[in-house]
Amino acid sequence: MKHGGRRPGLPRALLAASALSLAAFLALAVGASGRQLSDLDHTARVLVESTRMPLLDPAMIGVSVLGESYGLIPLIALGVAILWRSSRRWAVALPLVMAGTGVLQLVAKWAIDRPRPNLAAWGFPSGHVLSVVVLVGLAIHLLASSSTVPRSRRRLGYACGAALVLAVAFSRVYLEMHWVLDVAGGFTLGLAYVLSTICLVEALAGRRGAGSEAQVHLADDEGGVADVDPVVVSV
Repeated sequence: MKHGGRRPGLPRALLAASALSLAAFLALAVGASGRQLSDLDHTARVLVESTRMPLLDPAMIGVSVLGESYGLIPLIALGVAILWRSSRRWAVALPLVMAGTGVLQLVAKWAIDRPRPNLAAWGFPSGHVLSVVVLVGLAIHLLASSSTVPRSRRRLGYACGAALVLAVAFSRVYLEMHWVLDVAGGFTLGLAYVLSTICLVEALAGRRGAGSEAQVHLADDEGGVADVDPVVVSV
């Protein structure tokens, strides 16, 4: 999977979207800590409960596993293996970014400390949704910047990624592990984190590439000077 050139306006757009997502997360966090949006949570819970059926339970449990550590680790390992030849920097960055996701959700959960529907602690934000959003967001970025993957397959990848995020989000509410506000918090925080991370990794790669290119030009200039034959002037 080869990656195309960088688009000049992309970093600013990503940072702006990251800032908006962070602002949305902070607004949701205030609502979650102050219990102002509890009516929305209970209404959403009633709607989700109307879809409950025994045949759907195993599927929801299976989908939810994708947000667990033992579901994410194989996906991260697979991503590293795929990226190792085509994009070494992202192969190295992927596990580091996902480890940061774990730290981020623990800090956020500790700070808000909102009970779950089953009265367990640390409900906001949903760590499952946060982790899946980050993983899928990185995959979508790599697909979008690829110069070898056909457009039709890229669109299919985008659709599958969005469906995966929605399925995990729905499963967490369905299984009564989170309120809908917890899921929204995980989505917005994950989006803010992954967008800022993409900007950081690509900026570091751009600086390194610019430095390498400057060294190549300098070496070419020095070689050109060395190749000039001396001129002997006879008097």
